[in-house]
Amino acid sequence: MPVLTRLIPSPVVVDIRPGALDDLATILSDQRIAPSGRLAFAISAGSGAALRDRFAPAFPEADWFCDADGTIDGAVRLADSIKKGGHYDAVVGLGGGKVIDCAKYAAARVGLPLVAVATNLANDGLCSPVATLDNDAGRGSYGVPNPIGIVIDLDVIREAPVRFVRAGIGDVICKISAVADWELSSRETGEKVDGLAAAMARQAAEAVLRHPGGVGDDDFLTTLSESLVLCGISMSVAGDSRPASGACHEISHAFDLTFPKRNALHGEQCGLGGAFATFLRGHHEIAGQMAEVLRHHGLPVLPDEIGFTVDEFVQVVKFAPQTRPGRYTILEHLELSTEQIKDAYADYAKAISS
Repeated sequence: MPVLTRLIPSPVVVDIRPGALDDLATILSDQRIAPSGRLAFAISAGSGAALRDRFAPAFPEADWFCDADGTIDGAVRLADSIKKGGHYDAVVGLGGGKVIDCAKYAAARVGLPLVAVATNLANDGLCSPVATLDNDAGRGSYGVPNPIGIVIDLDVIREAPVRFVRAGIGDVICKISAVADWELSSRETGEKVDGLAAAMARQAAEAVLRHPGGVGDDDFLTTLSESLVLCGISMSVAGDSRPASGACHEISHAFDLTFPKRNALHGEQCGLGGAFATFLRGHHEIAGQMAEVLRHHGLPVLPDEIGFTVDEFVQVVKFAPQTRPGRYTILEHLELSTEQIKDAYADYAKAISS
């Protein structure tokens, strides 16, 4: 009998609105999440203290762990601490991307579902099946289950540094380039494209690209939050990061590896990388639209806007394909020399500045 449908791993609860954290106890008492009320909260050792002071009285049966520091070692310590703590219904990652990635890895390690409670929107990791953690070699990506619940309080998001919200915009908009890279690989190498995953990632990016609002508007922040969630689910549908990560992410990873002490935020680098990769693809009008929207939200579109010279950016682009061996993008397709990258960048800079 043919398979007529497929199951898609996705959260059972997605709550995005102003004041959502005021109802956190009610949200987490959902019988699908915490039937006994025993929860393990993962927070950072720094800013997490204020979150613990705020919410601990509402969760008398919960335990709080401060090991979520964004490293693989911290994630392993967190898992060990949770394991020693006894029986829990779920792990709750309460904080920014580093905290949630640590919590995702630890929850997977101890076999518990995760609820991601985001305090900023810096990237699409809050709902992705990947935990990005620092390790001795730099930074690694680890496969994990999707969160069972997502909670985003727009009031809290507005309190976060605006740069983190802007970075999330860059990480969403670059999906236009990532999906185009996936389709390019399909044409050139025969790689299979999952149409549903591609559609989810592309439409998430288009929603943010075409929204007229800004980071201070609830309507825009809702759209951005929903788009980040959809990008994460698209990766689960695809079974890997392909719909969300192409040349844009290769360039971002190359910034991280080549200049580890000077790199900008992930989403800032991905937005710039996505616009440049789109220009390389010959989609000059779309690249111009991406650059215009990135500028509208205060994001970089040229390397000097994040402290890099043209020669350094050329070095980054030249190195970028080495960051994801086996992934085929416009960078692998063109195989540009250093001089060709310089020429392409000059054309890009002129086009988006005119």
